[in-house]
Amino acid sequence: MTSSKWLKIIPVAFIMYMLAYMDRINVGVLMPYIQEDLNISASSAGDIAGIFFVGYLILQIPGGILATKWSAKKFIFILMILWGLCATASGFVQTEGQLKVVRFLLGVAEGGVWPAVLVLLANWFTVKERARANAFWMACLPVSAILMAPISGILLKHFDWQTVLILEGLPPIIFAFVWLAVIKDKPSDAKWMDDKERTKLLSDLNAEQSKSVKSQGYGAAFKNKTVWGLVVMYFLWMTGFYGYTMWVPSVVGTFTKDPAMMGWLTAIPFTFALVGMVLNSIWSDRRMNRVQHVVTPLLIAALSMVAGQFVESPLLQMILLSVTAIGVYAPYGPLWAIPTAIIPAGVVGAALGLQNAIGNLGGYNGPKFVGVLKDVTGSFHAGFYFLAGSLALAALVTWILGRSMNVQDTKAPNKTTINKVS
Repeated sequence: MTSSKWLKIIPVAFIMYMLAYMDRINVGVLMPYIQEDLNISASSAGDIAGIFFVGYLILQIPGGILATKWSAKKFIFILMILWGLCATASGFVQTEGQLKVVRFLLGVAEGGVWPAVLVLLANWFTVKERARANAFWMACLPVSAILMAPISGILLKHFDWQTVLILEGLPPIIFAFVWLAVIKDKPSDAKWMDDKERTKLLSDLNAEQSKSVKSQGYGAAFKNKTVWGLVVMYFLWMTGFYGYTMWVPSVVGTFTKDPAMMGWLTAIPFTFALVGMVLNSIWSDRRMNRVQHVVTPLLIAALSMVAGQFVESPLLQMILLSVTAIGVYAPYGPLWAIPTAIIPAGVVGAALGLQNAIGNLGGYNGPKFVGVLKDVTGSFHAGFYFLAGSLALAALVTWILGRSMNVQDTKAPNKTTINKVS
């Protein structure tokens, strides 16, 4: 863990995606004010939160391909400028329709970043390190929520929601130039790396690639059953994940009317999510077991989400919201260690893009259905039952996928890393 790559690559990638995630989910905290100002229903609020993921679909597969064929570093730099401009523009909208258009464009701009970073990390970290690398990078998700909620709450005490969106859209434009200066696409480009360390890392990465199945081209990603299993699982997980993430500030808002206090309280579940996410990924790397470390947290999240609908005490609700946050966020590291370990390097960019593209449409599904059910029933209960069901199904699909990979491995004449990821 003292290797220079951990100090150079992970922190910069962490801050970069933290800024992206803040611009993606800050509408959750701002939504009550947006609803009041634009006079929109909970269903329409779900559309505003979720339409981001329709745009997010567009650059997913091209993003993975460009990162593999061209440069993850340069591609992400361009996208940072574009999403910063879109995030800032969202503060100038005057109607519900305009906000939906800008949110859609923000999704397009952010869409290629995720698969590009996963390709970048696969160029820098071995299979045995990858769950930790993914987890330390993806820890930016709960951290961004921890920071975004109180920051947005404090800003709301002094500015309207449009000004808050403008102020929170500027940082990625500035940080893009830090990214461009520090990040390198591969170890061979890094002058800051010790020669001995670079040689050892390249040797380890080349040895891993030599053992992987020969690439059959990008079309192979669409024919790979494992990829499609991961797509279905990811869609179900993201339905529960973003349904929870986008609406939890509104639930916490029922505890207090003070925007700053609401922001601080919203940060509590995401603080627990951060701890659970990192510990789960470290444990997964030590055991070299991925599937169990995805299935168990998802089931815990589903159960706690259901239990939360039967308690009225704000304290108990906050405890269960925190347990749910742990379960919803904890699978990130172990799950994203699976594709890069079992999919050939030549198609991994397209495969990751396919998984993230279709799977992230759950980010529209979750907030939208919670909003619709809120309008119909007048409470969040039915919506959270729906989210819990999605998380439970995601756990079931992951378990079935894990059993399938084990069967394939026992039939293979030469065992591969498939056994290790399941």
